Amino acid sequence: MDVFSDFLAGIDNPEHRARTEEVLSWVSETYPHLVPKIAWNQPMFTDHETFIIGFSVAKQHLAVAPEKVVIDQFSEDIVEAGYEHTAQLIRMKWKKPTDFSLLGKLIDFNIKDKAGYTKFWRK
Repeated sequence: MDVFSDFLAGIDNPEHRARTEEVLSWVSETYPHLVPKIAWNQPMFTDHETFIIGFSVAKQHLAVAPEKVVIDQFSEDIVEAGYEHTAQLIRMKWKKPTDFSLLGKLIDFNIKDKAGYTKFWRK
């Protein structure tokens, strides 16, 4: 997780920093084959050099970005978990617990769906 240390150190709110570190650590531990990296000043994970999931920190939430097709696929699950979403990201409010089961579904889908994919982003 050293790759994320500067990013995490830049989060002023200690509760937000701890939650973000918890989520990034969970992804790293649950999916050890994914490559953690910082790109566009955001933490993300890749598999065979293709994007799997990314995160960003906002005042009211941790934003999760798994790509539009994943949000479309799991829109009902996202709403059922109590999160708001746009076409490109999911807003996980700081005051709500993290639904790691949902995160796992998003990541599992992307890993399987992009197994033979050779580009970074989907078209």
